[in-house]
Amino acid sequence: MRERARHTDLFRRYGIPQWPRLALLGGLVATSIGLQLANPQLLRSFIDSAIGGGDIEKLAAVAVVFVLVALLNTIVTSAAQYLGESIGWAATNALRADLALHLLQLDLAFHKGRTAGELIERIDGDVTALAGFFSRFVVNVIGNLALLAGVLIVVAVEDLRAGAALAAFALTALLLLGRLRSVAVGQWKRVREAAAQLFGFLGEHVAGTEDIRSNGAGWHVLNGLALQHRVLYVARRRAVLALTVIYSTTTVTFALGHGTAFGVGGYLWSVGAITLGTVYLFFHYTELLRRPIEHLRHELEEMQQAFASIGRIDELLRTESRLPAGRGILLPVGPPAVTLDDVSFAYEAGSDLVLRNVSLRLAPGTVLGVLGRTGSGKTTLARLLLRFYDPTNGCISFGGVDLRDAALDEVRRRATLVSQDVQLFHATVRDNLTFFDPTIDDERVLAVLEQIGLGTWLRRLPGGGAEGGLGSVMTAGALSAGEAQLLAFARVFLQEPGLVILDEASSRLDPATERHIERAIDAILVDRTGIVIAHRLATVQRCDEIVILDEGRIVEHGQQAALAADPSSRFARLLRTGLEVPA
Repeated sequence: MRERARHTDLFRRYGIPQWPRLALLGGLVATSIGLQLANPQLLRSFIDSAIGGGDIEKLAAVAVVFVLVALLNTIVTSAAQYLGESIGWAATNALRADLALHLLQLDLAFHKGRTAGELIERIDGDVTALAGFFSRFVVNVIGNLALLAGVLIVVAVEDLRAGAALAAFALTALLLLGRLRSVAVGQWKRVREAAAQLFGFLGEHVAGTEDIRSNGAGWHVLNGLALQHRVLYVARRRAVLALTVIYSTTTVTFALGHGTAFGVGGYLWSVGAITLGTVYLFFHYTELLRRPIEHLRHELEEMQQAFASIGRIDELLRTESRLPAGRGILLPVGPPAVTLDDVSFAYEAGSDLVLRNVSLRLAPGTVLGVLGRTGSGKTTLARLLLRFYDPTNGCISFGGVDLRDAALDEVRRRATLVSQDVQLFHATVRDNLTFFDPTIDDERVLAVLEQIGLGTWLRRLPGGGAEGGLGSVMTAGALSAGEAQLLAFARVFLQEPGLVILDEASSRLDPATERHIERAIDAILVDRTGIVIAHRLATVQRCDEIVILDEGRIVEHGQQAALAADPSSRFARLLRTGLEVPA
């Protein structure tokens, strides 16, 4: 019952909005059924008239009408198929959009546990398996059931005994199909899961092509790919074998149906109850019964895959983010005061704490430098401030507002992160800068690019001048590391957050480019609260306060000037040695 409710809910949510076209589709299907039932009547009339020595002109007229009806039925059926496919793709495209939006709203822990390729297969592969369910359900299931009923009614009107025999045959076939309805659902679910794992493997290893080649790990990847294909092959073989049971059963059933038609028709003709044309009529209707039952069998095979995908889609839609939406309390405008009150955090329940009892208070407009070894909790601190995760214990607030009480999009508008890994999209320069926000005007974008030193780069792009350059499509390798970092800073200027977190934003640049970046950082931090995470001591020289983390704890915190002047402080020792913070 629960599975049936899920199927009904999906059809209601994505099929019912297409009701005008569904109504037209229903009319086309009804017309096609009427034409298919009419043509055998013409054939019977032709046969009986020919045997009885009927007029040639009358026979020719019947033949012409038969051809016209058949042609019209072909046109109507083609239109119904086209409209059904259109409805199916419209419905499943809406489902894809909803799934993609749902995934974007899930927490970072969900995405860390799954590869991009796996999620792509869940959004596209599983939904594609549903396209046929939406597009052909009316045409091939409801339509063929209606055709089946129409054939039985027409035959019963001709002769009740023949109608009863065909009805028994059809009922037997449908009962068998019903019993076999779910025989392959489990197998096809495993096929979808294996396909998702395969695409996840491919996505992960294609992304690491440079490391794989440089370390000679190509054979390892090929072996892994062979194992993934083996799992998919075994799962698909079992699913196809399960479908073979359905195919074999319907083949035997059709043979019995034809035997029934010949036996009943021959008997009724031998006793003079019907004409030879009516015998053919019964055979033709029996053959006509074969089509809806054959189509229903085929749709049953397709629905095995669709139902398996529905379960996976429903599972994904029912997955909830670990981050509650919040009560929607507004955060203060401008640079916020940042408070961490006894914050501890572990990525998974029961695992070791990454941050331990961290308490920290920053006044509005303060720039804090965060130092520490790799694994000390610096990046985790940044993720908590952006509310990618919630603290395991304790509270983080901006301007006195607990981040858990603010809406997620409000937090992300008031705080932003710039890291050394800048994500560029295959889109225009303008879209890469504004994150596809059409409300930001070009004049403002151009002014920001000039301010951070990307004006010359923009004018070199194809399109004719700076404004034309905004429409240029960015491709892989179009920017150097320094230019990409400056583009990330331009995004900050356009977003205008109150809190900016810089996570190793200039750690991989040459000295000349780094000086250019440093000037951009100075501009970004004006009238903003800032947190600068770095290994290089030079990077934190601009900071008002310094925090040093070690194994998830604050081991030192104070004003930069005071710590530098205190020879016993960790920060002063680092300055004296002139070394970077150990990685």
